[in-house]
Amino acid sequence: MLSPMSTPDPAVDPGPYFDDLTVGQVLEPAPAVTIDEGEAAVYQAICGDPLATALSAPLSEAVTGMPGRLANPALVMHISIGQSTVATQRVIANLFYRGVVLGEAVRLGETLYTTVEIRGLRETPRRDDRPPRGLALLGIRTVRVDDGAPVVDYERCAMLRFRDEAAETGHADDLGSSDPDIDLTAWADRVPVGWDPSPLADVADMDWDVGETRVDLLRDTVTAAPELARLSQNLAPVHRDAAANEGGRRLVYGGHTIGLAQASLVRRMPGTATVLGWQSCDHPGPVFEGDVLSCRHSLLEEQEAVGGRLRAVLTEVTAERDGTDAGPVLDWRLVTWGA
Repeated sequence: MLSPMSTPDPAVDPGPYFDDLTVGQVLEPAPAVTIDEGEAAVYQAICGDPLATALSAPLSEAVTGMPGRLANPALVMHISIGQSTVATQRVIANLFYRGVVLGEAVRLGETLYTTVEIRGLRETPRRDDRPPRGLALLGIRTVRVDDGAPVVDYERCAMLRFRDEAAETGHADDLGSSDPDIDLTAWADRVPVGWDPSPLADVADMDWDVGETRVDLLRDTVTAAPELARLSQNLAPVHRDAAANEGGRRLVYGGHTIGLAQASLVRRMPGTATVLGWQSCDHPGPVFEGDVLSCRHSLLEEQEAVGGRLRAVLTEVTAERDGTDAGPVLDWRLVTWGA
């Protein structure tokens, strides 16, 4: 059996590793995935998101004006991220997501296909106490197979291992960072055409003032982490095998934390019809299975748009691990629309 710290044999472990990658390279695509009632049910069991348009077919049809129940936008992102792990099977950590724009809404029964391009590479400073590592900036685009409609487009930055620890790639690209500032005016034209949020008006919270922060008193324990990785076709061993992680504990896939955070936000904002995108999403600390997560949400800005309310939100998550405070694990700035 290949030890996680041994020199990989390309015939056994094709990677890719950091020193295998080149800027402009497009990775072999993962299989297309159809999101159906089964995926939706398993996801609901893991994250418990109360997003009404993804739970109720009649409500989904009333809001969207189209037949069929919506797939939760977080589940769509999980599938897209999972498909993008053709580039990150040897990942150490994911540092950030940025510019996540959810395009065409996805309904259950539709099939998604994702391509991944290497947009930048940078070696990190070497240290004697750990193997070399590097950062890869990935451009990810997911489309609906039936008509090629763009579903989501974004970048994420992953930290990867080297195949050859003696290799010096010279990669020193400026990968930039995520921009936390949300301009709601720029998001107004991304509200789905023809949607009507009024069926959600009875449950909408009209009294949340801009600048106000609300804490979700329902903390949530991270469970079924490998199951979500399998559901989304996430190929990174660190999310399935503790021995594959340098810390010796199985690392929870970052999207799992985001999924629980979205569920928390919707509990506090039940009039939400959909999430339009993520301005930025940073993981300041790791999450492990069994951690207990606490969420708080700040309304940064709000404006009327297309008969509903466009909201910019900051969601912050902290973790309790083995009974002690493990600090912040998520800084997520997103845009929602609803009643």
